[in-house]
Amino acid sequence: MDPILVGKAVTTDTSGNVHLLPRFGNRHGLIAGATGTGKTVTLMTLAENFSRIGVPVFLADVKGDVAGLSMPGAMNDRIQQRLDAMGNPEYRNEPSPVVFWDLYGKLGHPVRTTVSEMGPPLLSRILELNDTQSGVLDIVFKLADDRGLLLLDLEDLRALLGLVAEERKDISTSYGLVSAQSIGAIQRSLLRLEQEGAEMFFGEPALELHDLMRTTTDGRGVVNILAADQLILKPKLYSSFLLWLLSELFESLPEVGDLDKPKLVFVFDEAHLLFDDAPPALQQRIEQVVRIIRSKGVGVYFCSQFPDDVPDEILGQLGNRFQHALRAFTPRDQKAVKTAAQTFVANPALDVAKAIGELGTGEALVSTLQDKGIPMPVERTLIAPPRCRMGAITEAERAQLRAGSPVGGKYDTRIDRESAAELLAKKAETVAEQAKAPPARTRAQDDAEEGGFGQAVKDAVFGTKRRQGMVETAAKQTARTVGNQIGRQIVRGILGSLFGGRR
Repeated sequence: MDPILVGKAVTTDTSGNVHLLPRFGNRHGLIAGATGTGKTVTLMTLAENFSRIGVPVFLADVKGDVAGLSMPGAMNDRIQQRLDAMGNPEYRNEPSPVVFWDLYGKLGHPVRTTVSEMGPPLLSRILELNDTQSGVLDIVFKLADDRGLLLLDLEDLRALLGLVAEERKDISTSYGLVSAQSIGAIQRSLLRLEQEGAEMFFGEPALELHDLMRTTTDGRGVVNILAADQLILKPKLYSSFLLWLLSELFESLPEVGDLDKPKLVFVFDEAHLLFDDAPPALQQRIEQVVRIIRSKGVGVYFCSQFPDDVPDEILGQLGNRFQHALRAFTPRDQKAVKTAAQTFVANPALDVAKAIGELGTGEALVSTLQDKGIPMPVERTLIAPPRCRMGAITEAERAQLRAGSPVGGKYDTRIDRESAAELLAKKAETVAEQAKAPPARTRAQDDAEEGGFGQAVKDAVFGTKRRQGMVETAAKQTARTVGNQIGRQIVRGILGSLFGGRR
């Protein structure tokens, strides 16, 4: 396979072109340099070259100009001068096949994952939780697994937190101590995350990795561009999303060994955000992923201002280096220049530390892996111009590209299936309905009621100690009536005997 043209070496008069060998494209790389020195142009040149040989690319568009990869460039005097200096290599203005993505769904297709797939470690980082709160989040995830509750979006997570708050004592006994303060802190962090619009990122349909690894019918790799001009304002969310994506690739892709070209090139712009305030466990995870993921055919390229933005353990894994100018105005800059100079394979014809401060825009110190994986001596290089537009695209152009995207119909419409929030809401409704309904009657209650009714009848008929009943009343009335009649008969008899003696 033909090598990728990086640019023209100008270290000596006899220097030729500098190339990157596709079979070593998965050995990772670093693109560093001060703002305005040409890092983005180098990035675009590499991306479209990988695309032309059939390698899909994923990269973030922090400033909005990387989207120019989707449009053909236009020849001008500066490009022609660069081509003349390089010996007029084959060149024509052309676009790359591009798919736009956006966590917020505005400038590209929505990118989503589920809360479960994100997992507690990265979610804790996004929520900026402390160790105690992170432990409570671990318990929430374990409880969801044990009870078969799906955590798809932030609403599900909030519902689980509510359940933990209700059953806090029992859960603390079974899973570990859960404090009301920790639950409250997590809920506040969730609220803040939602206010920043991050709830759009959690849900379904979740991103399927094979949609980032597409090629066109003519064999070109699709360049996936993540709109990050707003996302970069939330550094934790930005870096955690890219780290999640890289981890998913690491977990999902099979081992493939050494290929003639990478299966995917993953570019991590503003790489320092990945390592800022990263806990040791997370940094170890990043080191592990970077070290092993090359065997799965994925090349990772970090882009940042200073080479020491990347930890030494990872920096040592980056075989392809592109160092643009650094201005040593401050002690921090001077340290970065020293670090950059020490990480290159020395070239007797080049004073690396001095050259770093003298590089012009569009120039870089370049060292790539050559035969047998041996890094070439560093060369001062004129970077080849990209064939695409070097600038932003219009809203109309973006809309047209989105309309013709092969994945738009799959991701543009959100799906909300039954998960933890819905199941717990149904359970709460059932409990509430049961509380409102009259209690079910038992046989004992019926018997008691029947006994009570019978006693009432008996009391009414036969009376009680305090009140005479109908029978007693009737008897007394009858007795009085009979008594009166007999009495009258006796009176009449007596009087009759007294006065009836005379006839």
